[in-house]
Amino acid sequence: MSDYNVIVIGGGPAGYVAAIRCAQLGMKTVCIDKWINPEGKSSLGGTCLNVGCIPSKALLDSSHHYTFMQKHAAEHGIQCDNLSIDIAAMQARKADVVKALTQGIGVLFKKNKVTSITGTARLIGNKQVQVTNQDGSQQSLTGDNIIIATGSVAAQIPVAATDNQFIVDSTGALAFDSVPKRLGIIGAGAIGLELGSVWNRLGSQVTILEALPDFLSVVDRKIATLAQRELKKQGLNIQLSASVTAASVNNNEVSVTYKDKTGEQQIVVDKLIVAVGRKPNTTDLGAAEIGIQINQRGFIEVDEHCQTAIPGIYAIGDVIGGAMLAHKGSEEGIMVAERIAGQKSEMSYDTIPWVIYTWPEIAWVGKTEAQLKAEGIKYKVGQFPFAASGRARAHGDTNGMVRMIADAETDRLLGVHIFGISASELIAEAVVAMEFESSSEDLARTIHAHPTLSEAVHEAALGVDGRMIHA
Repeated sequence: MSDYNVIVIGGGPAGYVAAIRCAQLGMKTVCIDKWINPEGKSSLGGTCLNVGCIPSKALLDSSHHYTFMQKHAAEHGIQCDNLSIDIAAMQARKADVVKALTQGIGVLFKKNKVTSITGTARLIGNKQVQVTNQDGSQQSLTGDNIIIATGSVAAQIPVAATDNQFIVDSTGALAFDSVPKRLGIIGAGAIGLELGSVWNRLGSQVTILEALPDFLSVVDRKIATLAQRELKKQGLNIQLSASVTAASVNNNEVSVTYKDKTGEQQIVVDKLIVAVGRKPNTTDLGAAEIGIQINQRGFIEVDEHCQTAIPGIYAIGDVIGGAMLAHKGSEEGIMVAERIAGQKSEMSYDTIPWVIYTWPEIAWVGKTEAQLKAEGIKYKVGQFPFAASGRARAHGDTNGMVRMIADAETDRLLGVHIFGISASELIAEAVVAMEFESSSEDLARTIHAHPTLSEAVHEAALGVDGRMIHA
């Protein structure tokens, strides 16, 4: 008889959600996680809660408040003299946010009767997991089912090896104790843009080096163009087709050499952030040794229901690739838990929302025009500018637009793309609509409260058939 019905390896958004759902379905569940916080204590939540999604949003919000007070408060009649920023207090608030949420997972585990073990797990075959505890002792556990949710780690590049002082990864960039006068960032993806926005707002001169020729190549082209223009206006110096060839630390400065279309260039910065993506975390997991297939990029291979080559062993979240997003991993965890319990749950990968938390935000779901053209699908587009939104104008943020794409023949929604205030919240309406296979007319005939930002989605839907009212 096994020790547990389900053993979950990893306590991040994929793992802890899977563990809770398994327990809710009546299965005896254990979650093994090795994360130790700076205080030397176990801390559930993985990268997302500890050094990713949550702390970065805390700093983004703090820095946004500072920018508002500095540059926009006067427009509202709010006078603020001798404005200053206390980085230590900002970092302390961030830590409090992280602590509250990570401890909250422990409360949820107790509520749902999930056993939590702090340690490093290794697969040793026959549905067995060897756990190395904090004190170095070991124990072996057996499970009827095993869910691998070990997540991902920051990718490194040889030409800019991190030293955790001058050249740092995203984790280090969240922990600066002062504002770098000159900040370099390698990579203009979500992480690079968000971290660049934080420190730019606080006073850094930020240069972002992106090897690709197109800005946010996976994003709708019109949305990406608007975003690039606005971020440049805010002070981010984004260099495209800029491939870094070397980075060295001298006299407490980082010299960065890169090649662009005109030849070799060099910049000198006080701090350099390497934000070139993430890679699957399978180090010392023992997956390949027991017969689990791992592809050339290091991701665990699974079927459409996240089961590995070994029946009863599943993998979810970043470790299997695809959209490396916390909410995608969480939903995979729920699907796997429910399928283990005999239900017929499925994942809707076509309706996963994406968000980049710049200001304004960038959010999208579904296909872009470029994808539809490549696939030969005929489509219609409606777009509505936030400049014509009463609520956006009252708020003082009129940048951006909503773009809605529908099938030219059936009117079924194929994609929605937003650059603007609260895009991360507005995209949820589009996700729900697409999940229910709605048409643009369905949204066009849905009454939206006035004045709200969501009216921009309504107007874009009207625009698909050329009948916008306010633009």
